[in-house]
Amino acid sequence: MTTKATGIDLDQYRVRPGRRVHLDRWPTRVPHLYGSKKDYSRRIEAQVQALADLQQVLYADNRYAVLLILQAMDAAGKDGTIRHVMSGVNPQGVQVFSFKHPSASELDHDFLWRTSQCLPERGRIGIFNRSYYEEVLVVRVHPEILAAQALPPEALAKGRIWKDRFRSIVDHEAHLDRNGTRVVKIFLHLSRDEQRERFLARIDEPDKNWKFSEGDVAERQHWDSYRRAYEDCLASTSTAHAPWYVVPADDKENARLIASEVLVATLRGLDLRYPTVSPARRRELQALRRRLQDD
Repeated sequence: MTTKATGIDLDQYRVRPGRRVHLDRWPTRVPHLYGSKKDYSRRIEAQVQALADLQQVLYADNRYAVLLILQAMDAAGKDGTIRHVMSGVNPQGVQVFSFKHPSASELDHDFLWRTSQCLPERGRIGIFNRSYYEEVLVVRVHPEILAAQALPPEALAKGRIWKDRFRSIVDHEAHLDRNGTRVVKIFLHLSRDEQRERFLARIDEPDKNWKFSEGDVAERQHWDSYRRAYEDCLASTSTAHAPWYVVPADDKENARLIASEVLVATLRGLDLRYPTVSPARRRELQALRRRLQDD
């Protein structure tokens, strides 16, 4: 699917259902989708305006919701993508949630419970900066986290836990889709070299020091384990109704343009329209108009 307005072919980034995923074959950098910084600014502003217009109709229509899930390795640009892509959208129509380590109360529920409390209402765009997918990514890389979840023995049967969780996620997203919430998922695909450069920038630039922690370096040592976990996750949970897009993230501007196009295309794919009023209601409005004119 290539959008004429942007020239972005989203099909090349979409993970086909049932296909194996080898992330070393997916690019982390592609040719510029913009001619210059000025051209980039023009393009992203046009995308932001398109999103703002579509979100307004989504809100007025009040039949659908959109859930955007962002997953990535550290420093891939999730926060920046949200900030730049959603900059022009009415704050009343957008809900952003970031999920950290689960609380004791959250651990006493199933792994989908805490994110279910944050799903977008009809008429709104919800954004999960990390999500329930952490339960098949970071938990898989760090099995000690799984051990702390107090699951029954049958849930931990060898070779079953991840397949069961993938099935739960796919069923969950199918349920949301049937009830009007469109789920679209973006994996910001960052190279290991680019992550190192961004980490170094966070150390070298004082106003970025707060973004960096010792844990970032520790997690980097698990790069290959995370890559394998992501490959299995993307292949197992990309469906026709809730697709994954692997977005090259070494170039932040490119990534933002592609991410914005994913959202725009998702909204344009809905049957959105402003509510119409009945002839009787229209007559009432005209009567009210005359009263205001005579006031």
